[in-house]
Amino acid sequence: MSEAVIGLTRDEMAMRAALDIPDGAYVNLGIGIPEMVAAHVPAGREVIYHTENGLLGMGPSPTDDGDPELINAGKRRVTAIEGASYFHHADSFVMIRGGHIDLCVLGALQVASNGDLANWSTGGPDAIPAVGGAMDLVAGVPTIYVITQQTTRDGKPKLVEQCTYPLTGRGVVDRIYTELAVIDLSDAGFQLVELTDGIDFGYVQSRMDASLAPIAERQEDSVHAT
Repeated sequence: MSEAVIGLTRDEMAMRAALDIPDGAYVNLGIGIPEMVAAHVPAGREVIYHTENGLLGMGPSPTDDGDPELINAGKRRVTAIEGASYFHHADSFVMIRGGHIDLCVLGALQVASNGDLANWSTGGPDAIPAVGGAMDLVAGVPTIYVITQQTTRDGKPKLVEQCTYPLTGRGVVDRIYTELAVIDLSDAGFQLVELTDGIDFGYVQSRMDASLAPIAERQEDSVHAT
């Protein structure tokens, strides 16, 4: 018998992250769960999705087979919204490095309490395919969200005091979405923003290898797209 799912599903995690993306933002989506965010733009909100292989105006995955030549950076077939544009790979990185993308949503192998991000590996046949454009994204995009499971498949925490994997960027992560909680990165480290329904603080803390500060008094968010 399979173990019951605790917390949000992958699709629900993507939906929760989509709620925090501001209207009119230009957004790059990483490989994995972040790709699913494109299917969850809230009604009445316009978000322009960018993919580093040369598409601005990426829509969600097609409901049918789609166009085999219309793919995102993760090689998954996508759609293009009305008014979308295509351009050279080099021009795409000019957008990233020039600060023209407001927000990026990435996956993670580890996030440290100071905001360091490790999200790539070269080891093993099932490893994430090298670093790709992630280093450029965390250097050139002002706001970085991470969507990740709270632990690895064998139960090791992904939210840690210090990363042990090769870093993608230092001090770059602003907010993390897991199946259990929404967590901000503050000067003091991991700061709880929101618990998933049915999950308590102690359960989240027990699945981290770093201290988690409880929900702070209500104040204006410090994370904004520019």
